[in-house]
Amino acid sequence: MQNMSSMMKQAQKLQKKMLKTQEELKIKTVEASAGGGMVKVIANGGQKIESIVLEREVVDPEDIEMLQDLVMAAVNDALKKSQDMVSAEMGKLTGGLNIPGM
Repeated sequence: MQNMSSMMKQAQKLQKKMLKTQEELKIKTVEASAGGGMVKVIANGGQKIESIVLEREVVDPEDIEMLQDLVMAAVNDALKKSQDMVSAEMGKLTGGLNIPGM
């Protein structure tokens, strides 16, 4: 029974560390760009987009589709980088264990 109690305490410590890390990740950011830096997107570790910056030269009323594609590419890349950052930080805590929902 002592072993089970010890495991429960370790699980509670891990849970607290994970919650703290998740909060810290919400303020960490990653940047992605598309079109040679013409479109820049910043996302945080909470999987939220914080900003999108467009250079004037990329805004062409005759080619809205290109701008849409560049924005979508940069947003998807930023979210992927954010997810990778979160996975790396959580992996440090779990020692590589694959915990559902993390």
